[in-house]
Amino acid sequence: MSIEVMIKEFAEIAANPKAQLNKYKAEGKKCIGVLPYYAPEELVEAAGMVPFGMWGSNKKTIARAKEYCATFYCTIAQLALEMLLDGTMDQLDGIITPTICDTLRPMSQNFRVAMKDKLPCIFLAHPQNRFAPWGLQFCIDQYTNVRNELNKIAGHEMTDEDIRAAIVLYNKARAARREFVKLANDHCDVITATKRSAVLKAAWFMTKAEYTEKLVALNAELKALPVCQWKGVKVVTSGIICDNPELLKIFDDNNIAIAADDVAHETRAFRVDASEEGDPMMALAQQFADQDYEVLLYDPQSSKNRRGEFVANMVKESGAQGLILFMQQFCDPEEMEYPYLKKALDEAGIPHIKLGVDQQMRDFGQAATAIQAFADVIA
Repeated sequence: MSIEVMIKEFAEIAANPKAQLNKYKAEGKKCIGVLPYYAPEELVEAAGMVPFGMWGSNKKTIARAKEYCATFYCTIAQLALEMLLDGTMDQLDGIITPTICDTLRPMSQNFRVAMKDKLPCIFLAHPQNRFAPWGLQFCIDQYTNVRNELNKIAGHEMTDEDIRAAIVLYNKARAARREFVKLANDHCDVITATKRSAVLKAAWFMTKAEYTEKLVALNAELKALPVCQWKGVKVVTSGIICDNPELLKIFDDNNIAIAADDVAHETRAFRVDASEEGDPMMALAQQFADQDYEVLLYDPQSSKNRRGEFVANMVKESGAQGLILFMQQFCDPEEMEYPYLKKALDEAGIPHIKLGVDQQMRDFGQAATAIQAFADVIA
């Protein structure tokens, strides 16, 4: 199968998650919606169900969700609820609602109220102090509650062996995505910004076994190609999500390749593996504790600006010439962090631009002008 055909398959799934959901339901599978961030999807897999990512939508307008949400809630959360209210995600058998950010915390209760007669909502509170033994135990307790609620939906008890098998499967999927990101940088003439996004986005709507098989095959084809001598500009992208094809087409139209990313929807989601040994619940809790350089998580060493330096080093190591930050409107963690990120980038001599975005944007004229001008400057 050619690279173009493989990428087209990923792109079709990324563009139409509802069709993918209908496919799994027609096969008799139960599907669980998973909101951002860091939910233990392995438990859904271990229960014999399909985790289905819910990161909003670029195609919908907020209407019904306004009845439940404050206007300053980010559009990712509002549009996730919109899809549940308007019937788009009617076939889900339940949802998991993590509460890491200030929007998702109260929003979890909005989901519970809005969906009380429709489907079960599994509340998940991660520990802020995730490193200490009591923090790990809190995480295990929360994950155990998720496990028990998933058992009820599945209609049977998952075993520790089921969870270990799921961890092995997910580690393989994470490794394949990390390899793809590196290969995309080496072959940016083939893997454009829009194609890169589609391949990574499809992972949220596929079983990890199916996705990993397809991605490993794509990686093998990319490895067989000579490394591209790219004549355009390379950048690192940063932010919560950057998956709008119309926005990414600006990159393609201006010969801008994505060398690496610091995006929550992309690389941040698969940086860290879980241990395949010992107690699998502790392995999942430890995996969460090991997440680092993340604007959404507590850093006891934040005064050292470790995350800003990490992102600056990523730009240098990837061979990129600058960074483009896509900041979600009303995202308090990103807005509060920006001065420190800017400081680290400035000190490292790395040019960057910051663009405010949300998922209801339809006119990208200003973004196109800013991105094109930025590319001209750093070229």
